[in-house]
Amino acid sequence: MTAPLVIVGMSGGVDSSVAAWLLQQQGYAVQGLFMSNWDEDEDGYCTAAQDFQDAREVCERLGIVLHKVSFAGEYRERVFAHFLAEYQAGRTPNPDVLCNREIKFGVCFEYARRLGAERVATGHYARVEHVPAGVRLLKGIDTDKDQSYFLHGIDAAALAHTLFPLGGLRKREVRRLALEQALPVFDKKDSTGICFIGERPFAEFLQRYLPAQPGEIRTLDGRRLGEHRGLMYYTLGQRQGLRIGGRRDAGELPWYVAAKDVAGNVLIVVQGHDHPALLCSEARVARLTWIAGAAPAERFRCGVKVRYRQPDQPCTVEIAPNGGAYIAFDMPQRAVTPGQYAVFYDADVCLGGGVIESAGPCAGQGPGTRQGLPEGAFACHP
Repeated sequence: MTAPLVIVGMSGGVDSSVAAWLLQQQGYAVQGLFMSNWDEDEDGYCTAAQDFQDAREVCERLGIVLHKVSFAGEYRERVFAHFLAEYQAGRTPNPDVLCNREIKFGVCFEYARRLGAERVATGHYARVEHVPAGVRLLKGIDTDKDQSYFLHGIDAAALAHTLFPLGGLRKREVRRLALEQALPVFDKKDSTGICFIGERPFAEFLQRYLPAQPGEIRTLDGRRLGEHRGLMYYTLGQRQGLRIGGRRDAGELPWYVAAKDVAGNVLIVVQGHDHPALLCSEARVARLTWIAGAAPAERFRCGVKVRYRQPDQPCTVEIAPNGGAYIAFDMPQRAVTPGQYAVFYDADVCLGGGVIESAGPCAGQGPGTRQGLPEGAFACHP
């Protein structure tokens, strides 16, 4: 009987390399697939060329075929264009979620299936469970590396044919296995940040595509403190890079970004890490996707992450008539950022998630505003 063919997305890193080896040990016929999504690297920041060589060496060590494909065009259309539009609108996007849904488990998944793969695998730290109703996406065992947050938007049909060999392992075990099997990437540093930016300065990269629009930095009561470089360079809760410095008319506490007045091109700041204007008790979410195909109920209790690696926060979710949802947090959350994703969990089960559109109000404030913020500055209700 012929072993089922599994094509593993090979990134040139330790995780996908160990995933390929584990699948070999489990009796699968394994092939690798290296995917490139970015075709500009005049400054030498992109590591794709070296990553491909690393993937090739690993596949030679394992004795498996390595395919190579470029989805640069699809990436620009489906991920990068959205990335730029969100920054231009004053929001802070997370392109990794879209890349997983549209590219890795979208066009790349279909490409692997056309190559004859019965299953597709990656080195993500997550788990897939097959149940009578279909499939469930579970957190990885290693809570420090769990990547279900980035995978919540994947179509259930793709998940049904996906393997995550590392979901039951911890990172230190993966490193140990790579060393024991003499995989050449056993000590390779994990990649961080947005793939197409690499290690280059973020502001420098963004300026190539979006013109900077400097504007005023103001306090809640309208006092002018300085000038910002462009709203796109700041995110809620940010402390570094404000260039305000000490002021005689203010205390010694550091300044933080509390909101963006996009219409007025004004950056609004407050003093103190836990200033009430940085906290919110509810959020509005749109563009929802559910692993099961639909929300558990019109109103339900669950845990939610509004950023990666955040512990699950207890909340109540209410589905809106327009298909979006309102989240009421049990405890006020700090710097809930429009453009990022809110991902819902029932213990280890990832239910789905959506894009944060707005957040507010603070506990004890009326609907529609966070304490002292201008009406409409990322308020929850229009």
